[in-house]
Amino acid sequence: MSTAPALDPARTALLVMDYQPAILAHLPEGWDYEALLARVEGAISDIRAKGGTIAYVRVGFTEADWDAIPATNKSFAPLAQHRLMHHEDPATAIHERLAPQDGDIIVRKIRFGGMSTTDLDEQLREREITTLVISGFSTSGVVLSTVIDAADRDYQLYVLSDGVADPDIEVHNILLHRVFPTQANIIDTAELHTLLRAD
Repeated sequence: MSTAPALDPARTALLVMDYQPAILAHLPEGWDYEALLARVEGAISDIRAKGGTIAYVRVGFTEADWDAIPATNKSFAPLAQHRLMHHEDPATAIHERLAPQDGDIIVRKIRFGGMSTTDLDEQLREREITTLVISGFSTSGVVLSTVIDAADRDYQLYVLSDGVADPDIEVHNILLHRVFPTQANIIDTAELHTLLRAD
């Protein structure tokens, strides 16, 4: 049984981050692609059913975004050089199984974190969201960056242990078991369902 505090759906948002075909293509052997999508799909359904907020974060670049990336940026300069992840490319759309609905938050980012180059924080605060449930690919990219940033912004945080994945399983496990617990409650999708039902 989870020791994490129960969730108030009205103040809770599920972040669905970088679940885009172009990024999910890097999911390594050993991860069950369909099972991962099914778990996140279930989490979205649970949050929706309780009246919570779904916030989608996707990465995608315009020509101007590429041109603004300095050559010194080790992570993003190669994307700019090769003109990868154009924001209108279908492969950068949110995966069709997790498709947004009217009223959801959708932001486009141009760096790792879900908040650093978007107005996500402002949109969440406008809805009086104080708690974030985090899912995303990858654990060492968007999830790590967003957890640290959101913790600094004083959100109550939950990381979905079975709703995050990474190309490097060792790094994934270190983050999930050693790093994230100092900043977030670590739960799985079954526990999320239970915590949303708790009164």
